[in-house]
Amino acid sequence: MTTRSPGFLGLVHGSGVWNATGYGEGAIIGFLDTGIDEKHPSFRDDGMPPPPARWKGACQPPVRCNNKLIGAASFVVDNTTDDDVGHGTHTTGTAAGRFVEGASAFGLGAGGTAAGTAPGAHLAVYKVCDAQGCFESDLLAGMDAAVKDGVDVLSLSLGGISTPLDKDPIAIGAFAAVSKGVLVVCAGGNSGPQPSTLSNEAPWILTVGAGSVDRSYRAAVRLGDGEMFQGESLTQDKQFSSKVYPLYYSQGMNYCDFFDANITGMVVVCDTETPVPPMSSIDAVREAGGAGVVFINEPDFGYTIVLEKLYSLPMSQVTAVDGNKIMGYAMKGSATTNHTATIVFNSTVVGVKPAPIVAAFSSRGPSVASPGVLKPDIMAPGLNILAAWPSQVPVAEGPESSHSFNVISGTSMATPHVTGIVALVKKAHPDWSPAAIKSAIMTTSSAVDNEGHHIMDEEHRKASFYSIGAGHVVPAKAVDPGLVYDLGDRDYAGYICRLLGDAALKTIAGNTSLTCTEVEPISAAQLNYPAIVVPLRAEPFAVNRTVTNVGPAKSNYTAKIDTPKGLAIKVEPAELKFTKVKERKTFTVTVSAAGASAEQTLAEGALTWVSHHHVVRSPIVADSSITLI
Repeated sequence: MTTRSPGFLGLVHGSGVWNATGYGEGAIIGFLDTGIDEKHPSFRDDGMPPPPARWKGACQPPVRCNNKLIGAASFVVDNTTDDDVGHGTHTTGTAAGRFVEGASAFGLGAGGTAAGTAPGAHLAVYKVCDAQGCFESDLLAGMDAAVKDGVDVLSLSLGGISTPLDKDPIAIGAFAAVSKGVLVVCAGGNSGPQPSTLSNEAPWILTVGAGSVDRSYRAAVRLGDGEMFQGESLTQDKQFSSKVYPLYYSQGMNYCDFFDANITGMVVVCDTETPVPPMSSIDAVREAGGAGVVFINEPDFGYTIVLEKLYSLPMSQVTAVDGNKIMGYAMKGSATTNHTATIVFNSTVVGVKPAPIVAAFSSRGPSVASPGVLKPDIMAPGLNILAAWPSQVPVAEGPESSHSFNVISGTSMATPHVTGIVALVKKAHPDWSPAAIKSAIMTTSSAVDNEGHHIMDEEHRKASFYSIGAGHVVPAKAVDPGLVYDLGDRDYAGYICRLLGDAALKTIAGNTSLTCTEVEPISAAQLNYPAIVVPLRAEPFAVNRTVTNVGPAKSNYTAKIDTPKGLAIKVEPAELKFTKVKERKTFTVTVSAAGASAEQTLAEGALTWVSHHHVVRSPIVADSSITLI
């Protein structure tokens, strides 16, 4: 429900994929979250058709359904669907908010038109969390109800720490949903940038990582020596920029807990140990008479600046790299040297490059619960996303705390971007399985940024597939992928049997007709996944994949291999010739690392099937920590 990310994703009003899919009209998205502000303009229903006849849900009184919000149910203690957190309204609007003109947050991003990625889709909201958190029982009850009611896709911007699949309620609930044809889209988690920090790792879930968009809420720090550093802030004060202020930085770490010097009228430089500056630091600066604050990003977060509107003091957040330079200037000469600075507020800047960049907080693979399966699956906008907000939930202190839009960050924000795109693909191809839709989104994604270079991580290094999944989502291509890697219940059951055994399959599938004696066990490498993960070893390792033709009946594809240093990759056959729609072809990919150095632990390449009309790309990851049989 943003004023920037649909355009950044190539979604344009009146043309392209939005036009071709009727903006997702007729698709039903189910949300498991903290409820909804039903009166928000993003959820009005003027001009919308009634829900499809197959819809069985309803709105729990006193909520009144309309043609946009067609279902609302509460599973929490207070038994209301009101959103007293804000999270649910924000995510719901991001996936399916109607067009709202002149949307802005705190005067920023002004004049933009807000829209979800599937603004024509119907919404059904299941409140399974509140300000205290979420009970697993409520979550499972909500998933069951949504599937029974007839949703096409489920969006869960929630999760816990990595848990074995048979102990993970979301994985168990999602298996039931997927077996009924409902794709489940989940947040990958906000525990990055450390490796193996994911949640929602089951292969049948579409797991989403977060990246930046090409927009900055610019607040540049200009030093007395003329140097400028491009920071960001949601607290913008144009009048502040017209003056120059003494700059204060205590020698050594300064977390702005307290001050043993007079900082009245000064711009104070503060270190931070958290992605978002702590309110206590702002309060300390304000109470000590400081005029403004420059917060330096924690080193782990590199170039990722996470913004929140909590503060009334003029401020700028800068990267760790720029922060070091500002500190260097502040510490030059003696303590009596006149160091000065000001913050130049430039409101909203668009067209920022490079974008997307992986957000530092976005959780990374390799997966602990699903070893050998590439996770996250996909990356989408999740940093500083402007979207719908319930006006009764305060955003900041003071009289102006009521806002109908807010800027927040997380894989929670990335997830509904993808959910809306799933709704568009489902609208275009109602008969496709959840795995086919997931494959379409993964194989058509982009591994390059808006400068044409490989997507970078928060440190501006080349991002691993364990950070970005297959790549950054591209809606226009997802509706027409050419080929898909399909999977069904029995494939997933075979994977569970090989990984965890018969008791786990009973727990997850809840289906007595599926047992490990009846299904063939499948190793992670042989699962017909749109991404390939193999051990990094000298001996050749072969995996089989099967693709289904969903493009033109007569289609010829040629294999193009991106081979990294140290690997040898062979594809047989190297050409696939299709003569009809839904025809299936199997091929073998053989990977060996005979040329890899002893120190090399990871090598990443790609297999791309290319025809006249389509490009179908699968990441290939060779990892020394993977031991597959």
